Amino acid sequence: MTYDLTISVARAFSSLNPGMTFIYVSGASTDSTERGRMMWARVKGQTEKALLQMPFKAAYMFRPGYIQPLRGIRTKTKWYGAIYAMMGPLYPVWKLLFPKYVTTTECVGRAMLNVAMRGAPKSVLENQDINSICRDGS
Repeated sequence: MTYDLTISVARAFSSLNPGMTFIYVSGASTDSTERGRMMWARVKGQTEKALLQMPFKAAYMFRPGYIQPLRGIRTKTKWYGAIYAMMGPLYPVWKLLFPKYVTTTECVGRAMLNVAMRGAPKSVLENQDINSICRDGS
C-alpha cells in the first residue's frame, strides 16, 4: 500500500498537471539504498526514488522523526495515542536533547507550505531540514 497507492496517485497527478510540486511524507530512517534490514524503510526508499523520477515540476520527500501533535490533533491509532500521551509532556525536553529528531505537526505543515510555494535546496528533507524551513521559510 505504501508504494502502490502513493505511486498510483502520483502518476495520476503528474499526468494531469506535470507543473505541480509533489510532497511525500516518508519518515526518518527511510532507506534509499533499499538494502537495509527494515522492510518499511526499504519500501519507503523505493517509493521516494520512484517519485523523484516522475515528471513533476518538483518532488520533495519529507522525513520527519518524532512529530508532536499540536492544537487538538489526535491520532486514530490507539497505541500511538498512548505514546503521545506519555511523550507529550516531555516534548520540551526531547526538543532540547534531540533537536534534529523532533518536530511538531504545525512545523511540518508550515514547512510543506513553504516548500510548495518556494521550493527547497534539496529533494530529500530530513527532520532538521524541515525544522529549518519551518523556522526560516527556506
